[in-house]
Amino acid sequence: MNWITLNSEQQLKDLLASQDIIVVFKHSTRCSISSMVKNRVEREWTSDHAVYYLDLIAHRNVSNLIAQLSGVEHQSPQMIVFKEGKPIYDASHTSISASEVMDLL
Repeated sequence: MNWITLNSEQQLKDLLASQDIIVVFKHSTRCSISSMVKNRVEREWTSDHAVYYLDLIAHRNVSNLIAQLSGVEHQSPQMIVFKEGKPIYDASHTSISASEVMDLL
């Protein structure tokens, strides 16, 4: 899986300003459910498309900015797909579906 670390507010703003489809996975390194979902996504992911990985413990400010800019309420774990800077998919916990996300790419 092609994880790219998302670790700054400016990086997030730059990503959302692009015309690309952006996939963000918000993960709590202290939560066993989040770890389980992350492992499941890694097993099911068959796309070469990058997924931005946000460590919520280390970068809560970036998570807060995602919620502010997108209008998507914070959850953990959570996967959000943006197209042209707008959310087109969001799911949390065991509702996260790698296949549904890959269908959007």
